[in-house]
Amino acid sequence: MENQVGTLQATSVEAAAPVRAATGAILFFGPPGAGKGTQAREMAQRRGLPHISTGDLLRNHVAQGTSLGHAAKQIMSSGGLIPDSLVCEMVRARLQEPDTFGGYVLDGFPRTLEQAFWLDRCQNAQRFGAPTVAVCIHIDFKHLLRRITGRRACPVCQASYNVYLNPPRQDELCDFDGTKLTRRTDDSEQIFAERIRAYESLTAPVVEHYRLHGRAIDVDGDRSIGEVAAQITAAVDHLRI
Repeated sequence: MENQVGTLQATSVEAAAPVRAATGAILFFGPPGAGKGTQAREMAQRRGLPHISTGDLLRNHVAQGTSLGHAAKQIMSSGGLIPDSLVCEMVRARLQEPDTFGGYVLDGFPRTLEQAFWLDRCQNAQRFGAPTVAVCIHIDFKHLLRRITGRRACPVCQASYNVYLNPPRQDELCDFDGTKLTRRTDDSEQIFAERIRAYESLTAPVVEHYRLHGRAIDVDGDRSIGEVAAQITAAVDHLRI
């Protein structure tokens, strides 16, 4: 894997741009259900930066039938996990687009230390005028469990509910069309516990990597979307002063 990732890094260096005054890169971390996707989009909008989600990148490559998407689809069809080298190549291609030259918000990447080391090398090549900031959203486990296992959706109008936090007026029925609400198969307590364990074993060490370099900030996710966004904005600005 190191050889594969190293090759990708060399390609990124060749495409490096000169030093420029920039917002730089802002990375979002947090366990499943912590709201990092929502906050990443909020930060991207506030700072006028592109929001880059590796999940979206993967889906786009598959939908467009690119060579990377074809390779990913074959791996997923056989039940395999997308390797770091393929994910890094998708991110590398996206970071070569001009809208990222002043900075970007990354959501869902890096997930492993290998990906973090690769991204460090890419960012050294980009030579932003501002340091990378890693935002880690913390939230109580019981609250996370309620957020995930309580999720319901209407299969007709796509309205979203949470049986604990935002329940429908009638149990398990959509307020708008009365349709029986559905639940994602991966929103069970057992699968959620597995996802938490995966996050703690793979991604938590990535956060520590940035923390050791003084580039990580911690925010309380047990607040409203606006309050959490304000926390993040203030913390990012403070770290960069």
